[in-house]
Amino acid sequence: MTEPARPAAGDRPAATARELFKIYGSGDTEVRALNGISVDFHPGQFTAIMGPSGSGKSTLMHCLAGLDRPSSGSVRIGDTEITEMKDKKLTALRRDEIGFVFQSFNLVPTLTARENITLPAGIAGRKVDSAWFDEVVERLGLGDRLDHVPSELSGGQQQRVACARALVGRPQILFGDEPTGNLDSNRSAEVLSILRNSVHEYGQTVVIVTHDPRAASYADRVLFLADGVLRDELEAPSVDAILETMQSLGGM
Repeated sequence: MTEPARPAAGDRPAATARELFKIYGSGDTEVRALNGISVDFHPGQFTAIMGPSGSGKSTLMHCLAGLDRPSSGSVRIGDTEITEMKDKKLTALRRDEIGFVFQSFNLVPTLTARENITLPAGIAGRKVDSAWFDEVVERLGLGDRLDHVPSELSGGQQQRVACARALVGRPQILFGDEPTGNLDSNRSAEVLSILRNSVHEYGQTVVIVTHDPRAASYADRVLFLADGVLRDELEAPSVDAILETMQSLGGM
């Protein structure tokens, strides 16, 4: 089969944030979860977002993914401005253009692995590309687990099903919110390798939030947030470089 073409480096960003603010409360109780962040996420790139609790990293991801609306500023997925998009259109865009891998897997317990993987396409009324489905399932080592429900799968297998569900739809961008948070070190490395390979082999765009320097070291770059502001950025990060940057920013 023909693999998806890897996007050219000069293509438009897969996602863009401009002067993004997210403010809760007012007056003495005001909290600025995001304080004017501007950043691009390029096609075929793996980005990790790090920062201490309350830094705004999850809020940034949720705004980028259309799961939360900023107080002000602009978010684009490809060429599409989503900040003021109506709920119905935003739901359709998330379904068609965005993939999600969450710490809690979010699998439907009564559905088999196969049914969980194809569920978003079924909801959208789209046919699944069977050749692409077979390749994703083979690469993730799920061929003999497709007829099992989540309770019959290990944590690592459930997370691989979640990855397959996100990848089979060929989303424009894939978001992971602590996607390895519930896994042991071996399973964590397995899932991160899958995400890394999806970028390297298929040109997928991946953005994850993580607190783990080892997880972040799989990325092409790491963004460091603190107090709702982008504080630093690393390209081609190593675990040591990530730890050093975290220490320079006060331990984060």
